[in-house]
Amino acid sequence: MLERLVLPLWLRLSLALPLLTLNLWVLRQLLLPLAPFPALFLAAALIAFLLDLPTRWLADRGLPRLLAVLLVVGLGLGLLVLSALWLLPRLIEQLGELINALPSWLVEGEIWLDRLESWAADRGLPTEFTDLSSTLFARASQLASQLSQRVLGILGATVGITVNTVIVVVLAVFLLLGGERIVAGLARWLPESVRELVISTLNRTFRGYFAGQVLLAVILSVLQIVVFTLLGIPYGVLFAVAIGFTTLVPYASALTIVLVSVLLALDNPRTGLEVLAAAISVGQVVDQVIQPRLMGSIVGLQPAWLLVSLPVGARIGSLMGFGDLLGLLLAVPVASCIKTFFDAWRPQQPEQLSPAGE
Repeated sequence: MLERLVLPLWLRLSLALPLLTLNLWVLRQLLLPLAPFPALFLAAALIAFLLDLPTRWLADRGLPRLLAVLLVVGLGLGLLVLSALWLLPRLIEQLGELINALPSWLVEGEIWLDRLESWAADRGLPTEFTDLSSTLFARASQLASQLSQRVLGILGATVGITVNTVIVVVLAVFLLLGGERIVAGLARWLPESVRELVISTLNRTFRGYFAGQVLLAVILSVLQIVVFTLLGIPYGVLFAVAIGFTTLVPYASALTIVLVSVLLALDNPRTGLEVLAAAISVGQVVDQVIQPRLMGSIVGLQPAWLLVSLPVGARIGSLMGFGDLLGLLLAVPVASCIKTFFDAWRPQQPEQLSPAGE
């Protein structure tokens, strides 16, 4: 009787890596000519994931699924329209005002650096700030000009954005209606030994992660708008939404808080400190009180792996034609799923390798 050849683990991984690289390259060659439709399909799938949660909740309480889908989609579109009618004009107005005010703020910042240089020179400290400040503020002014032009370009591309939005909404509705059948059909291609693990992990991670992150972003944005309005922060709605929705990417919200505080401090240091203190306080309330109840331990990744997965996800998203932003949004749940698969697969290795030693 012929014995089955069992390859060592290191050899199997060495053979799998070139095949995986080749498959990813072929997939990239197939996806790039179809851009931007793969990115639109992924965006629609994520929206369908989010809308499926309230749909299931209504269906479990006796409402027919079709009626539950129509109710959830109608309510979601209604809230989107209302928020756009109230929020979008304010965001556009405050963004335009910020772009106009930014050059004078940069001049104020350069004056502050000159004062710092004089203070350091009087005390015999290093004073190599001149070249740094000139380069920094020249780059910042150039960035502000480019941002202004891009905003005008985005506003001019309203038709294309509208068409893509309609495509995403229609795809999301169809995926919401037939998502279970699609998932069941794709699951048949998986081996039975891993089918349940893959489906349960994807459902738990993607639904829980994105639902939790979007809800946290909305809660944080609303709280920041209220606090910034009470404090009389200039461009408060714009900055609050920016801080809130950057929570969709881990650690990006903290960076946004620092940037916004520094930006406002160029015009008024006290305002910058108020924004820094208020944003950190509201963020801590959300992180310590609300986030554990919403997210729990869905991700299960160490901070170091989170930081590694973000640039890798952005790069892969760019290479595949999905875009850096979509790659950043997908990086954490995909990395979490991969970790779950490896954790479930690793204990089986000693049992599989034991016959080879006999």
